[in-house]
Amino acid sequence: MSRAAGPPFDRVLIANRGEIAVRIVRACRELGIVPIAVYGDGEERAPHVRLAAESHRIPSGDGLPYLDVEALVGIARTAGVQAVHPGYGFLAENATFAVACTAAGLTFVGPPAAAIRAMGDKVAARRIAVDAGVPVVPGSDGPIDSPEAARAWAAANGDPYPLAIKAAGGGGGRGFRVARDAASLTEAFTGAAGEAQRSFANPVVYIERYLERPRHVEAQIFADRRGNVLFLGERDCSVQRRHQKLIEETPSPAVTPAIRQKLADAALSLARAVNYEGAGTVEFMLDERGEVYFLEMNTRIQVEHTVTEMVTGLDLVADQFRVAAGDVLSRTELEPRGHAIECRINAEDAGRDFAPAPGTITAYREPAGFGVRVDAAMEPGAEILPDYDSLIAKVVTWGRDRHEAIARMQRALGEFTIAGVPTTIPFHQAVLAHAAFRDGEATTTFLTDYPDVLPAPSGTNAAESETEQAAPRQMIAEVNGRRFTVRLYDDTNRSAPSRRRPPRGTANRRGKQTGASVDGQELTSPIHGTVLRVAVEPGQAVSQGEVIAVVEAMKMENELTAHRDGTVTALRVAVGDAVRIGDIVATIEAPSDGNATTPVAGGAA
Repeated sequence: MSRAAGPPFDRVLIANRGEIAVRIVRACRELGIVPIAVYGDGEERAPHVRLAAESHRIPSGDGLPYLDVEALVGIARTAGVQAVHPGYGFLAENATFAVACTAAGLTFVGPPAAAIRAMGDKVAARRIAVDAGVPVVPGSDGPIDSPEAARAWAAANGDPYPLAIKAAGGGGGRGFRVARDAASLTEAFTGAAGEAQRSFANPVVYIERYLERPRHVEAQIFADRRGNVLFLGERDCSVQRRHQKLIEETPSPAVTPAIRQKLADAALSLARAVNYEGAGTVEFMLDERGEVYFLEMNTRIQVEHTVTEMVTGLDLVADQFRVAAGDVLSRTELEPRGHAIECRINAEDAGRDFAPAPGTITAYREPAGFGVRVDAAMEPGAEILPDYDSLIAKVVTWGRDRHEAIARMQRALGEFTIAGVPTTIPFHQAVLAHAAFRDGEATTTFLTDYPDVLPAPSGTNAAESETEQAAPRQMIAEVNGRRFTVRLYDDTNRSAPSRRRPPRGTANRRGKQTGASVDGQELTSPIHGTVLRVAVEPGQAVSQGEVIAVVEAMKMENELTAHRDGTVTALRVAVGDAVRIGDIVATIEAPSDGNATTPVAGGAA
């Protein structure tokens, strides 16, 4: 990108948190822009807050602070910024926020609101893709408003199971369910619509044919307001859990030059069809025959933009600012060099179905060396808050070829030290060592096809780690007008209770902190979270594996299932309750136990 001397903007508000906020702060510093941060409760000392030139608390209200359009625009006005960068997630693909920024005289660092709206509704996006000559997965022409309508559509189209029920207004794997047959269609529909309402305030869903064992590939594009659009290569994001990405790489080991041209042509056509501006990603499914099908368009910077930067040498966040300020693309062609891989290191226990594990980081040391990049906002004593997603850090490696990039990632993960919470590092190490991944054969069903990559359950329990070591006390002091941060560590009593702030909205602890065994009556929660749904009633007979309750934790819905056959004699949770690891969810008695317990509904024990 080219521009005259001087920064694109003087002051920019970063309407996000965590590692992407730190990433944007650094880009601002290099461009000569003054970065302004925002933060919510419990984030007063977060790295993105300390690194920014100044920070503003988002006023407390209902819901997550980073979703408060009015509050964020108000802070932008108070701070005297010229532009707002939304990062990814939260309001990054919210057309209302983009309009509100423009109405306040602020530049929204992203595409026009019209493009966000057009691509944000997945049903409308499918129609635009068809009109632009971009192939789409066979599916419904519009929204499906009921399980009965879904069943009727399937019958009218030859019962093409399995079917994917997908949220029209969302992404990131939320509001997505698979119906393998007609019997499972109602549950898939209600599950997808319910999660879509909770995640995006939009319960509308549609149907697509579910492709078996596809690759998930995506095309990175960049456009300016003069109509110039550049294809920056593809990324392979096939290794996923719950339709959410865990490993990304570029180039894709499955993409030939001919397929790459198909991806480029489709992505550029779609971008031009909606007069796109800035960074965007067009996602596709690649089937076993090499056919590509449009999936969705993400109208923002992606989590995995890092691998594209590593092979192109471009700073995509800096280029977002330049294009938003009116610059034109300085390149019309690009020749990527080498191979790059990203591993998302999450606070999750892969051995327990990737159960999220909020808690306090007691030790943290990042890997380094040639070809290694770590994007994070983490340090010893930092908290993984249950209100947000579970991402700790992104490790990215570059190599002259895929073999070298994998070897470098294995070395980097071996150097990475994180203590206090379970992480996905053991899982990533197992995947990188697996022959199918090394041979470039991973598809979106990789975890189902190769369950041996899942490690044993972690010995680190987030609830237990709270008492292993007191989190350091951090104090701010001024000496002769200069600000200093002082941390006080108490090594005299390692068993003292942690001073960490409890998760917002947490109710009283219920029951013991040990998990249920297959012989025990009590089903306990393996995670922290909020109860979204209770699927059974006292006195109901259940089978092992049947859903008892659904708990949302760190932006993921988790089904808590019966650990044995029997009768539910007590329910200890209700919708809206906050649960922690070890809290009793239900009592399930087998006939041999003697059903002497009087059923109890809801409430505390």
